Amino acid sequence: MRRRTRVVIAAVAVVLGAGGVAGCGGPKSATKTATALRLGALVPLSGDSGPTGQRMLPAYEMAVKEANDAGGVLGHRVELVTGDDACDPGTAVTAANAMAAKDVTVSVGGACSAATVPTLKVFRALGVPMIIPASNSTDLLAPRYDNVFLLSGTTKIESERAVSLMRPLGSHRLALVDDGTSFPEKLAGAAAASVQQPGSGITLAVQLKLSQGAPGYPRIVEAVLREHADMVFFTGYYAEAAKLIRDLRAAGYPGKIMLSDAGTDPILFKELSAAQAEGVYGLTLPVPEFEPRAAAWATKYKAITGEAPGPFTMQAYDAVKLALDAVRRAGSLDRDAIRKAIATTAPGDLELLSGPSKFNLDGTQVNPSFILLRVHGGAFTLAHLDGE
Repeated sequence: MRRRTRVVIAAVAVVLGAGGVAGCGGPKSATKTATALRLGALVPLSGDSGPTGQRMLPAYEMAVKEANDAGGVLGHRVELVTGDDACDPGTAVTAANAMAAKDVTVSVGGACSAATVPTLKVFRALGVPMIIPASNSTDLLAPRYDNVFLLSGTTKIESERAVSLMRPLGSHRLALVDDGTSFPEKLAGAAAASVQQPGSGITLAVQLKLSQGAPGYPRIVEAVLREHADMVFFTGYYAEAAKLIRDLRAAGYPGKIMLSDAGTDPILFKELSAAQAEGVYGLTLPVPEFEPRAAAWATKYKAITGEAPGPFTMQAYDAVKLALDAVRRAGSLDRDAIRKAIATTAPGDLELLSGPSKFNLDGTQVNPSFILLRVHGGAFTLAHLDGE
């Protein structure tokens, strides 16, 4: 995703109990059993996507503190090791290797697919199970590693849900726009394939790619208007989403705009006026604001941080809860036993904020959820298709 020349590594142990961090000689000398119960959370803490990881971090810490306040797990205090991947592939690999040296038991990080994908080999070499809360590009599944588990629905599923909503929203001609990075590109490709399915009722008018970091996107807007698209589905992140929406509005584009879960973030409103954002749709993972089972948790999060929990915070909390439940069921810190426990998790084992957890053989969720939001009055609201 974003390229950064300065590597920022926050591989600092946020130790909510006592004890130092024991290292190891790297992947080749790693053992199957961890020496301490350490969870590794590699997320963006700097760069354009830094606010996403910064909101996820307190959710991780809440879950770890709850476990330690209850006496730990299997006699172990739980430690949280955090790392900053800056949503950048190179930074992510460096940070993942630093985290691997901390002898983590389970990885519970992953927000940007472009940064998460290259870390798969690092954690695979150690046999570390990966519970990934937010990244969901199908690139994560390509290696067919049995230690990778996605809490979020894949790009293929998200694309199918998005296309299925376009006709009810009154759209017929689609302009697909991505930014060339892993998640947005895979989602756009999957959406293009979904449009081609019989009965979609949608024509792919044009498929476009924008350049991250550009001050504006007039070329994209010109193509959208020229092809008479009445729906623009932008699959990229909120920084570019804001600029694209601004340019479309300025050009008088009369159609609808839909964002993927990468763009559906309240930070959008810091970059757009209420009028510019009005009516924009967003397909996203469950968020605390619209999830009744998370109401009490959201109140606690706000009391701790002073802010409402945002996108991916529930999933970050759930990743820790699932990891620790798997450790209990495994009965040890043996990574392979924990991996097997995660793979066989059943809804009756624990109830996550984001819903029951059960995995397919490829590590994807059996029944992933997405919700459709619509911007109204400078805020995201649940979208209602009746009368749209």
